[in-house]
Amino acid sequence: MSSSPLPFSDKQLDSVRRAQARICIWHGSVRSGKTIASLLRFLLAIRRAPASGLILVCGRSLQTIERNVLEPLQDALLFADIADEVHHTRGATTAVIMGRTVHLIGASDARAEGRLRGLTAAVAYVDEITLLPEPFFVQLLARLSVPGAMLIGTTNPDSPRHWLRTGYLDREHELDLVAFHFRLADNPSLSPAYVTALTAEYTGLWRKRMIDGLWVVAEGAIFDGFDEQVHVVDELPPIRRHWLGIDYGTTAPFAAILLGLGDDDRLYAVAEWRHDSRKVHRQMTDAAYSRAVREWLAELDVVPEWTFVDPSATSFSTQLWADGHPGVTSARNSVLDGIRSTATALDSGLLSIHRSCAGLLDELPAYVWDSAAAARGEDRPVKKDDHSTDALRYAVHSTAHEWRHLIAQPT
Repeated sequence: MSSSPLPFSDKQLDSVRRAQARICIWHGSVRSGKTIASLLRFLLAIRRAPASGLILVCGRSLQTIERNVLEPLQDALLFADIADEVHHTRGATTAVIMGRTVHLIGASDARAEGRLRGLTAAVAYVDEITLLPEPFFVQLLARLSVPGAMLIGTTNPDSPRHWLRTGYLDREHELDLVAFHFRLADNPSLSPAYVTALTAEYTGLWRKRMIDGLWVVAEGAIFDGFDEQVHVVDELPPIRRHWLGIDYGTTAPFAAILLGLGDDDRLYAVAEWRHDSRKVHRQMTDAAYSRAVREWLAELDVVPEWTFVDPSATSFSTQLWADGHPGVTSARNSVLDGIRSTATALDSGLLSIHRSCAGLLDELPAYVWDSAAAARGEDRPVKKDDHSTDALRYAVHSTAHEWRHLIAQPT
């Protein structure tokens, strides 16, 4: 039996009807329905687009475009009458939608601006605008030169000083721009249980942005919910799984944090190994670090399932492989996503830290947002005394799929 298409909410349909400006932006919380509404408007724009201009879809990468744009368009539950008219071979830089060729452009850094030069576009869909470089966005608008050309885009909120907020959204009445703000409550298709679960997964700054849909500044301590009286333990339960996070350093400190999943279904920073060459006045080679880490693990009688290494430390990863250390892989190193995962684990009460992790306990309270970066609209931690914190972030974020379901849901 075929499924019926999901209905659009009144707010989604109203936004589609009102999206007649040159720049149309949907912004707000995750899973609020903004993306589906914007995609419906994109389909209407394709159908009406003149043949003389290109149709573009832009995003952080080709992979995010495929996941966030093309896959929903091919979902018959969302777009029953259109899904069969969306054709794309994974990895290809073009797609065919309703008979029109659509060019897919990833924009991970400022150099991506060059991919737009010389283009003349009629329609551009932009996924997660705040993650793209400002020069790329400016150049994209310049390329939309066909009469009636339109940019359709979505984003989650960021800093209130982000260039998209200050240069465009705050100037909505000065520009040929219309913006639509969506909250989680604006998506009627979500079950109360799902909303409750999703709300529990975000804390602090991230809850304000991703759930409440607010453009709020990052300021002060990053892990402002960390409380030594709450999060530090002197005894550990039996640990049934182990993972290791490593932040590599030669002149800077080298830090390894052993993360464990206890029989009580909670996470623990079990143990820490650090070497600070500036304090002991002795640097170590990759081979020496590898040997020291393996000896430390042998003393603990632990073989971690995976060892997540600082992605920039390729020579050290190679050394670990050569020495037969199992499960060596690059850590997931999206800093903000990693901070969010760690904050979620701490604030939900899922993650505790053993008192022996002295370097980590010294660093966590002093891990703060960079106020100068915040003034430029960027979320960035101060790059100082963060080595054990980074090692913890590598382990926690790289294993998020293993533990997110363990977060206790509010009643």
